[in-house]
Amino acid sequence: MAWWTLAALLLCLSIVCCEESIEEFTSSTLINNVVQDPLTGRIYVGAVNAIYQLDSLLKQEKKVETGPKRDSRHCTPPIQSCHDAKWTDNTNKLLLVHPSNGSLIVCGSLFKGICSLQNLSNINQMIYYSDSKGEKTYVASSEEMVSVVGVMSTFTKESKDTFDVFVVGKGYGSQDNTKLISTRILQDFDDWVVFENIVEASAVQATPFVQKYMHNFRYSFKESGFIYFLFTRTRGVPDNKNFTFISRLCEDDHHYYSYTELQLSCGPNNLYNKAQAAFISSPGEKLAQYLSASGQYGQVQSQDKILFVASSTDEDKPRSGLCMYPLRSINQQIMEIISACYTKNGKIGNKIQDTLIKYKCGADFLPSPLASTPDFALPAQAVHTTTDLLTAVAIAVETEHTVAFLGTSNGKMYHVHLSSIPEVYRTVPGPSSGEAVNKHLLFDRNHSHLYVTTGKKISMVPVEKCDMKKDCKSCMDLKDPYCGWCVLEGRCTRKSDCRKAGEEKHWLWSPQKQCVEITSFQPPNLSCRKTTSRHSCLPCVRCLKNLKMPHNPHPSLIPVGYETSIEFTGENLHVYEVKDFFLYIYLLTNNCCETLCMEVVKKWMEICVMCADGAVRPPPVTLYNCAMGREDCSLCKSADPIYKCMWCDETKSCEYQKRCRSAEESDCPNPEITDIIPRYGPLKGGISVTIKGSNLGIVKEDIESITVAGQPCMHQEEKYSVSTSVVCEISGVEQKHSGVVEVKVKGGKSGTSSVVFTYRDPRPERVQPNRGPQAGGTLITITGTDLETGSKDDLNITVGGVVWLNACDLILLQLSNSIVYAFCHLQIKFGHGQWIVGSVEYEKKTEAPLDIIIPAVIAPMVVIIIVSVYCYRRKSQQAEREYEKVKHQLENLEESVRDRCKKEFTDLMIEMEDHTSDLSEARIPFLDYKTYTDRVFFLPSKDGANDVMITGKLDIPEARRATVTQALNQFSNLLNSKPFLINFIRTLEGRPDFNARSRGYFASLLTVALHGKLEYYTDIMRTLLLELMEQYVQSKNPKLMLRRSETVVERMLCNWMSICLYQFLKDSAGEPLYKLFKAIKHQVEKGPVDAVVKKAKYTLNDTGLLGDDVEYCTLTLQVLVHGEGPDVTLVKVLNCDTVSQVKEKIIEQVYKNLPYSQRPKVESVTLEWRPGSTGQILSDLDLTSQKEGRWKRMNTLAHYNVRDNATLVLSRVLHPLQSYDQHQDSHEERNALLEDDKVFHLVRPAEELDEVKSKRGSMKDKSMTKAITELYLTRLLSVKGTLQQFVDDFFRSVLCSSVVPPAVKYFFDFLDEQAQKHDNVDDETIHIWKTNSLPLRFWVNILKNPHFIFDVHVNEVVDASLSVIAQTFMDACTKSEHKLSRDSPSNKLLYAKEISTYKKMVDDYYKGIRQMVPVSDQDMNTHLAEVSRSHTDKLNTQVALHQLYQYASKYYDVIITSLDEDPAAQNKQLTLRLQQIAAALENKVTDL
Repeated sequence: MAWWTLAALLLCLSIVCCEESIEEFTSSTLINNVVQDPLTGRIYVGAVNAIYQLDSLLKQEKKVETGPKRDSRHCTPPIQSCHDAKWTDNTNKLLLVHPSNGSLIVCGSLFKGICSLQNLSNINQMIYYSDSKGEKTYVASSEEMVSVVGVMSTFTKESKDTFDVFVVGKGYGSQDNTKLISTRILQDFDDWVVFENIVEASAVQATPFVQKYMHNFRYSFKESGFIYFLFTRTRGVPDNKNFTFISRLCEDDHHYYSYTELQLSCGPNNLYNKAQAAFISSPGEKLAQYLSASGQYGQVQSQDKILFVASSTDEDKPRSGLCMYPLRSINQQIMEIISACYTKNGKIGNKIQDTLIKYKCGADFLPSPLASTPDFALPAQAVHTTTDLLTAVAIAVETEHTVAFLGTSNGKMYHVHLSSIPEVYRTVPGPSSGEAVNKHLLFDRNHSHLYVTTGKKISMVPVEKCDMKKDCKSCMDLKDPYCGWCVLEGRCTRKSDCRKAGEEKHWLWSPQKQCVEITSFQPPNLSCRKTTSRHSCLPCVRCLKNLKMPHNPHPSLIPVGYETSIEFTGENLHVYEVKDFFLYIYLLTNNCCETLCMEVVKKWMEICVMCADGAVRPPPVTLYNCAMGREDCSLCKSADPIYKCMWCDETKSCEYQKRCRSAEESDCPNPEITDIIPRYGPLKGGISVTIKGSNLGIVKEDIESITVAGQPCMHQEEKYSVSTSVVCEISGVEQKHSGVVEVKVKGGKSGTSSVVFTYRDPRPERVQPNRGPQAGGTLITITGTDLETGSKDDLNITVGGVVWLNACDLILLQLSNSIVYAFCHLQIKFGHGQWIVGSVEYEKKTEAPLDIIIPAVIAPMVVIIIVSVYCYRRKSQQAEREYEKVKHQLENLEESVRDRCKKEFTDLMIEMEDHTSDLSEARIPFLDYKTYTDRVFFLPSKDGANDVMITGKLDIPEARRATVTQALNQFSNLLNSKPFLINFIRTLEGRPDFNARSRGYFASLLTVALHGKLEYYTDIMRTLLLELMEQYVQSKNPKLMLRRSETVVERMLCNWMSICLYQFLKDSAGEPLYKLFKAIKHQVEKGPVDAVVKKAKYTLNDTGLLGDDVEYCTLTLQVLVHGEGPDVTLVKVLNCDTVSQVKEKIIEQVYKNLPYSQRPKVESVTLEWRPGSTGQILSDLDLTSQKEGRWKRMNTLAHYNVRDNATLVLSRVLHPLQSYDQHQDSHEERNALLEDDKVFHLVRPAEELDEVKSKRGSMKDKSMTKAITELYLTRLLSVKGTLQQFVDDFFRSVLCSSVVPPAVKYFFDFLDEQAQKHDNVDDETIHIWKTNSLPLRFWVNILKNPHFIFDVHVNEVVDASLSVIAQTFMDACTKSEHKLSRDSPSNKLLYAKEISTYKKMVDDYYKGIRQMVPVSDQDMNTHLAEVSRSHTDKLNTQVALHQLYQYASKYYDVIITSLDEDPAAQNKQLTLRLQQIAAALENKVTDL
């Protein structure tokens, strides 16, 4: 028994040893997505907090950490200023391969689902990322449970420009963007930015399908010009049952008019109602025949596409089934839906069929989107069912048969043979952890392995294990469609691995379970010398008695796979003179053997050719296979003629001539280009491009021409590889562009690449560091743009004329022993283009004799000793000298302080006399009402001046404008229904994603939309204010009401005040405000203003104070305006002004009667100084600009030595953007100006200043000129005293109770009236309410932004002073007292004396208003009606209604539900009216 046990153990060990090891990869976190690059076979893994790049054997190549990072779902990126941010994991939501430009699209859950582009060949290289482009670029979801799928596509604009895009399907997330389906661009174009949604179609937003529907996208794919999405969703509360849908969209549909949904039913009565995973594939021939025979789907061909869907029940312990839906049937059913919808509409008449053909992708006048009812669901029977939950499916076709690989929630893998009777032939148990199989099942490129993902692990699992079975019976027991018994070779193989498998009975298919039985054999005499020494791996089972070694075979060159007669010499062969046999030839390799068979004749018998010692040795013959190493036609034709190989069209392979049925050899097919290396080249050309592919000629002379991106490319014949590789050198081009590669070979054949080659302009900009140690080894980093151009071999770097082939390490040269610093230019060359980036400093050595070195060392030592002795002896004297020095410095400092105070006081007295000299003649440029309201309402929005409400531009197709206008008018009528509007506002404010910015913008839109009925608007505002007041009073915090604009009604109040006080601004308060603005501007510009750091000598803001004494004088210039006559305008400027500052002052004086918007801009004019017969163009920077170290000073009039009463000519230029360049003398001058980018005007950073001074000499002479910054604070008092009268005049105009706008009296009385109704509202609370509603909400806004009411420009220096006055106004309106100290802010100290006076003015103003005659409701309504009548027609009311409807569309279902629950809304049928408007505006599918 012992030897039986040993034999069994050895057998088990042999099976274990021979089993193929499974390649695996394990991530440190949960894996979310897995994708494959079809060109390289690389695997990309998207996991929590990481992205991995693996090779095809799952070996890690690269890793990118994507998290955790600080984030908050409630904050908008960039996240730096978010106080709620906390460390958050980054779940990978979407991973897509973009092979055409070699990038990987990566979308995570952080930062609202922003995506990035990574390099496919090295994911550590980020191609693009931006978190500052706003909501339009939010692609994925920040919520872990929201599903996201995507598919690559193209988008062709009306201008015929075609872009790569990806189409995304995303479920509902409370903090996400609202797009269910979106098309995302992958490049910047016009106003579009990368990742922006370029198709606006509200029909497929999430707003009609809010959270209760729970969209769950499971799969997406593209086929025959259509994009398909498979998803599940519920029918809403209370029905939470899931249903499976497939939606279809035309790939070239720019408006989603073709969006159509079809419900799918799986199993009896849609038992398996919830799709879990899907796979699109062609069926095998046998499965296609079965589907056709079933009669359910019509005729199904093997080349058709089938959608295989794994679905489950909604039970706690779900059951699952696999259903099949031919894509042809899906498309037919969708066309039935479209036809039914068009017919029911009744507007197409008898042209239904014509319309379906002509408008197969829908149109704006046709109903859309379309969806099916359950009656139109496409049914399918489950071909496989299980009690496990199926989570993944993949389909493969082996020969004629179809195999399904099904993954489960507990990690199992079912292998199912899909036939007329589907059968599970193999079950692979899951991991011990029981983790579910990820839905992303992928095959390797030759479909021999399956990548299976479970939890944190990916395994590379073989699709079959045929070779593990060593006999026919065990091979048959597998029932594996992949396997069969190869009779001639005696092994279990795939059909493709068995020679002669195509012939009958040579390969026996495993599921048929039929083996060949040998009933008899001849001859019977089987005595062979040393038979026991035959290796067990030989299939030979009998040996011929007395057979000697054959020799002299003919022919000696034998093709594999073709019957060949062989003549050889041997002994004892007469026995087989009339009999047939097989000849096996065995090759010994390391004591094991490999069998090669050649069929001589057809009868079944075997002969072992053996030597006398029992060893197997081959006769001297050569076996060859034409297909080996000759995968394409050109390689085949290049074979040596003695092999008689030819390209066979039937088998599409290289065959021995006599094996191919076609007698004549045809021409090779067109060349095929699979890759180009590199894919980017410099504009000047000069680099080699390697073109890889097949059928690229037989000899190098076959290459006739090569073009790369439309440019000829010189063939480098010495680098040619037969059929597979061509190398050429590209030529130069003028500008950047991309294009395909084309290769033409003899015979008129040509091939074009699917990937593009791009010419671009690499620009190295700087080198860091620019010096290194003598020993070398310094790593140099060269930065620039588009440096990933060409390949490493094309990069040439020289330092000081020495060529460095490796751009990684810089080894500094040792030229001699003496150390001498030298600067060499660092030059980079791409092909024919070269750039000098900067200079590199290195050391050179020259050897010096010993008699020079010794004195050079000894002499310093002697000097050091002498100096030390001298210092020691003078030590007692040094303390006294230091004391005298400090005393002298203090005396000088005191004298400096006295001088400065005298000078500041003198300036103050002089300025107080002439501060109003330039204001009396200027007209006040009030803005018109529309521009005023646009700026107050919408300029602070995120889009600023580009906001659609300011531009007034809506992108509505011409054909739909009439329909949209009519629907918007209906929506306007609906807004004028108080129950609807109140309900609308309450519903929106109840949504967590309706943030403060959205509320403010919504309120401004509402103000414009209801401007025609301001009395109604006021009624709505009153109603909402009463609700808000009740909330604050009930919460015991009434003083907080109206403090911020956090609700819609607070912003409505601000807008209402702005509307009602416009006329008051024009009549009363505008003039003192404008004079205050002009006085500040005039005072600021009387002294030096630093154009770079934006600090001025005269300002009210201590942070904007110029803390240096700048010498300057006032100049009066005589200015001529070119082309506008000989009149001279006198303009006062400072000699320290930059040229741009001088231009601003000249423009303001010359065009003082024009508003700012109508004046020429600084960049659109040039200034020419004419000191004599010739003129000189003045500019801020030119070749004459002074340099101080690394800094360059901006040119001033003093720099050009412009004198008082000089004549200057102001001219306009045609191309303002080019004005800088056109006044430079040469290209070299422009390059010189761009060398340094550090410029300054009057002051520089202190550390830079100290560095320069230390280089120039001792600080002893400089120390007294450096003043203490606080000494300059006296200038604040100077400016304050100069402007005091203007500040007082403005405050008096605003706080004058004798002239009060009726709206202010009306609203203050409203507040007083409501306060009396509440016991906990005291006088201080009422004071705060009034302050928050008028001074702080309106006047502070106007004071800080004069450009809201005037056509002026407010620069940063003037704005800083206005902010101080605004803060003083705010302090005057508060009841609290601020105790002053030496630590108080300078602005509070500045107006400390006046603040009490201002506070009294505010109190008197409020008391005076209370004592006025009340304004009745009728008077107020009359006033509001007059405002509406005068200005409504000038506003963008239609645009406001359209933008308001976007909010209604976004929260459509929530609003409908709220209206259904409101009895007042039900009585007025508000739900029906909104549905009708939605149907007209969006073609929304409703219940109508």
